[in-house]
Amino acid sequence: MTAEDTLSTLFAALADPTRRAILERLAQGEATVTELAEPFKPMSLPAISKHLKVLENAGLITQGRKAQWRPCKLEAQPLKEVAGWVEQYRHIWEDRFARLDTYLQTLQHEQEKEDDPNAHRNPNEHDSD
Repeated sequence: MTAEDTLSTLFAALADPTRRAILERLAQGEATVTELAEPFKPMSLPAISKHLKVLENAGLITQGRKAQWRPCKLEAQPLKEVAGWVEQYRHIWEDRFARLDTYLQTLQHEQEKEDDPNAHRNPNEHDSD
């Protein structure tokens, strides 16, 4: 599988909020399917199993076997791949935020000048008492 295919699979797996919540839970440690299903009570166990299969196919989790239990474990390496891909665009965001900050500071400075009653006075005018 190419790097782009891998990223597509990872992003597809991460696109669902239920799967992201499952990954958040697994970041705390291993859990059984039943334990992972607990916060999603209205959802059936087969539906949770489908989510787990998507995560497993993306390489984000592994499922073991301990007697009748199938504990799930987070696999962090694929998340590093996602972070690395996103990181290459950081300079674009930072540049855009820096330009926005400069623009907002300019607007604020102009507003402060408009609000300052002394900013509009002609220095040649004198107050008449």
